[in-house]
This record gives sequence, C-alpha cells and structure tokens, in this order.
Amino acid sequence: MRGDRGVSSLELAGYLPVLLVIAMAALQLGLVGYGANQAGTAARAAARSASQDGDGAAVGTAAVSSWLDPAVSTAPGAETTTARVTVHVPSVIPLLGDGWDIVREATMPTDRSAASGG
Repeated sequence: MRGDRGVSSLELAGYLPVLLVIAMAALQLGLVGYGANQAGTAARAAARSASQDGDGAAVGTAAVSSWLDPAVSTAPGAETTTARVTVHVPSVIPLLGDGWDIVREATMPTDRSAASGG
C-alpha cells in the first residue's frame, strides 16, 4: 500500500491533457453552433428588410455579434428576395487553423406594396 502513494496524482497528470482537449473541443462545437445560429438569424432579418425595400445589409449586420465579422449581401428580385450571410468562427484549438466560415441564406417573398411604392 505504501508503494501506491502518488499514483492518483500521476494518473491525473496523464489524463489532464486529454480532458483539456475534450473541453476545448466542446467549446469549439458551441462556438460553431452559435455562429450558425447568428448567421441564420441575420440572413432572415436581412432578407425580410430587403424584401420591404429596407437596407438589408445594415439590418443583417446589426443582427450578428460583431466579433463574428459578418458579411451580408442581398439580392432583391421581382418575386423573392434572398440574403446571404457569412460569419467567421475563430478556432480555439491551435492545430485547427484560423477557424471556419459559416454561410446561411434566407429567401423572403418580395413585398409588392413596398416594391410598387404604395
């Protein structure tokens, strides 16, 4: 029994890097999910605003956390208006590069009263 002293500390030291990698992976998954949610929300807001002759790009950008570096574009049409939002999710795990770009699109029917001016 005396020879077992310190074994628990040694086991913890061995498992600690594995536990840290798992925690960082969970954090990364959470960030990717958050980024996808933010991009979808911004795309819907931008499409809705642009379909009513509003500034869809400004509305879409305002709907996203600024640290995600959003890029919003809208394509108004006669029948539908489409918005495309790209956000950049940074990587918290150093070996995975500098992060990912997440793209979401939303399409809304063009508001005929706004499009015709009345």
